[in-house]
Order: sequence, then structure tokens, then C-alpha cells
Amino acid sequence: MNIVTDAKSQLTPEASLLATHPTANGILTVDLDAIIANWRKLEKTAVPAECAAVVKANAYGCGAEQVSRALAKAGCKTFFVATVEEAAVVRAAVPEATVYSLGGFFQNTGDAYARIDCKPVIGDLNELAEWDVFCRRSGWSGGAAIHIDTGMNRLGLTVSEAQGIIPRINAGDHGITLVMSHLASAELLNSPANARQLASFREIASLFAGVPASLANSSGVFLGAPFQFEMVRPGCALYGVNPTPEADNPMQPVVDLKARIVQIRNIDRGETVGYGGTWTARRPTRLAIVSAGYADGYFRAASANDGTRGAEVVVAGKRCPIAGRVSMDLIAVDVTDLDKNAVRRGHMVTLIGEGITVDEVAHHFGTIGYEVLTSLGRRFVRIYKGGDAVAARSDATAEKSEPAAAEKSETAAPATPVAPPALPTAAPAAPPPLPAEPTPPSA
Repeated sequence: MNIVTDAKSQLTPEASLLATHPTANGILTVDLDAIIANWRKLEKTAVPAECAAVVKANAYGCGAEQVSRALAKAGCKTFFVATVEEAAVVRAAVPEATVYSLGGFFQNTGDAYARIDCKPVIGDLNELAEWDVFCRRSGWSGGAAIHIDTGMNRLGLTVSEAQGIIPRINAGDHGITLVMSHLASAELLNSPANARQLASFREIASLFAGVPASLANSSGVFLGAPFQFEMVRPGCALYGVNPTPEADNPMQPVVDLKARIVQIRNIDRGETVGYGGTWTARRPTRLAIVSAGYADGYFRAASANDGTRGAEVVVAGKRCPIAGRVSMDLIAVDVTDLDKNAVRRGHMVTLIGEGITVDEVAHHFGTIGYEVLTSLGRRFVRIYKGGDAVAARSDATAEKSEPAAAEKSETAAPATPVAPPALPTAAPAAPPPLPAEPTPPSA
């Protein structure tokens, strides 16, 4: 169910939505203008490199369709996803963009890539050989990226394997549109691993004559110009996660998560709360029972007990602590110190937002902001603010001031995920086939 709220309404977004969707127990608001502002900041930091956008995992839980469309309007031309299915969503949203899939290439997947004009990121010699076979057979030459492992030890050709395909590059029509690697410790400014990976990647990238290179992720953008090459690939920073955890967060917050109070109850001193009775009231206590839990991505690790203070939420503008264990669908919050008239059944409390950052929540969850965002549940109704009236892309090399905020609009998306669009049946027109594949170097 799609719900459009009036951007000029005097009601708050949650009140406006609840007026038309009264069964919503939780509301996740995604600020597309903030995502655009974060992309522009990253773009300016990386000038003259191109600033792509990583929108895998449904744009880190924020909505790949909406985020991709907003960023494309702002000037982003290249997007990275993890799977072909994710690529189909982005392609439908931004038909003219360049889309890479980080998930690699497998035999018999070529047609799926070609139908949506998606470029595979190849990190294995077997993948490269299979891709070459497909390109020769089909005549498709949409291009691919080569992923080289420089120290992550996860995906990618080894440096020696990459050196072995240099004759292919020198042959001319090689079909490689990007050479890339991935930093393992970019968030640690002084990690020696960064310098080692940079040296290794710089050496091998120099051999790929005329092929754009990309190394920097979100944190890597802030390591400086030597790491930026021709393209940077920020992900989490677009969505407000701090890419520089050793310093203040340079990014704008993007998500606001609210859940409804379903009951108010009073307990006596000495009574316990929640599963296991791990939290004991030290005074007569007033509790607000909130309709969110670990099934919604609000982790059980945020629980409080008699010896440990858990996470906090914002109720009526003030921070209040969780009481007891987070359960599957519910959280108990101690609201004893608030005015009784300020807290009522049906009111919304803020789980993320109003000063509670994704990174703070991640700290209580014992994880990172990436996992918080990608775990936010399907039961939340999603509202998208802004992004529909995006100003023309500024010249990042000349304009240093932040662009004026675009007029905001608000659109609520369905609480359940939307199925990806059907893949087109016709492949794009094919340029001449690639030359015969090179003989892979011996391991």
C-alpha cells in the first residue's frame, strides 16, 4: 500500500501517516535530501574522482529504488549492488546509469546481466573465462570490472593473477571498464594496512593502462587524494553512518525510527520486568510498552538488567532508559520521570533520531551501523522525505558551498518489500565481440 502525505500539512509526518494508516505500529522515515547532501559532500571531498554510490542490501535498508532515483537526479552516474536481482531494481529506477554487481559472474548468468545492462565485478580467473565465453557467444560487450585482492583476503584476483592478464589489456579491445580493490581497515586512519594496500593497488593499477581505478570506500574517501584514484565507492556514509569513527561524524543523519506506545503500566518497587525477570524496579515505576523488538531489527543486546544500563529511546522529547529484555515484538521503557500527561497510549517514541544516532544504537547492539540499517524490519511503514525536487548538480570543482535544501516532499512506502521488476526480454544492441580469452597464468 502506497501512502502519500501532504508535504505542507501542519501535522507531523507520523501524525499525518497515522491519520491515514492507523494500524502502523512503527514508522521509518528516510530523508532523501540528507542522502543527497551526504553524496555531494563525498563528491566534493573526492574531486576530481567520480563519486559512485553503493546501494546494495536495498540501499542499506533505506530503499534502493528511492535512493538510486534521488541520487541519479543529483548527478550520480554509477551504482554498485551485490546481486543481479538488486541490479534489476536499480536499472528500473535509473535506466541511464552504469550498474555494477559485486557478486561476481557465474556460468549461465550472462543473459541476466545482459538483459539489464549490468556489469559484473569479476574476482576470479574462472569467472573471467566464463564471462569471455559468454561475450564471444552472445556478442555482448557491456564490460566488466576486475577486482584485485590487495589484503582483504576475501574476493578478488591475486596480484600475480592480475599481472597475468595485462597482455589482454595491451591487446586493445579488452572489455575491462574498471579495476578495483577494497580496503580492509580504512576506518582506522593510521592503520599500516592502508598504506600496504595502497602501494599494492597503485602498482597493479598502473599496469591497466587507460582503465579507471577505484579503491576508496566510505572511510577511504577521507584517507586523502592518494586513495581516491578515478572513482570512489561510498556506501554507509551515504546513509549517515560515521565513516571517520575516530573523529566527529561529517555526514548528516538519514533515518528516523519511531514506534508506538501500546500500553502504559505501573509497577511497585521490587517487581521485575520482562523475560527472565532481569530488571528490578528500585522505586514505584511507570512503564511505556513500545511496539518494536528484535523481530524488527532492534537487537536483544540493547536490553537492560539490574547490573547493566541498556539503550535509551526518546519519549516526549526526553531520553528514557529501556527496562528489562528486548523481546520479539515489544520493549519496556522507564518513563517514571516524565509528566504523566506527556506519555499516553498511542504516542510515538523515537528509537533512532532526535539525537540518538545509528552509531549510538550500534554501540548498544554490539555491532556496526551497517548491520543496524540493514536489519530494520519489514513491519515498519516507510516514509521518504525529499528527493523529488532535486536541484541541478553543482560543479564540485568550482562550487564549495553546500547547495540549498530542496523543497521536501513525503511519500510513504509499503511496509512490505516490493518485488523487483521483471527483467527485460531483449538484450541491448551488441558491439563487436571481444577477442579470444587469454590463457590464464599458472597459479
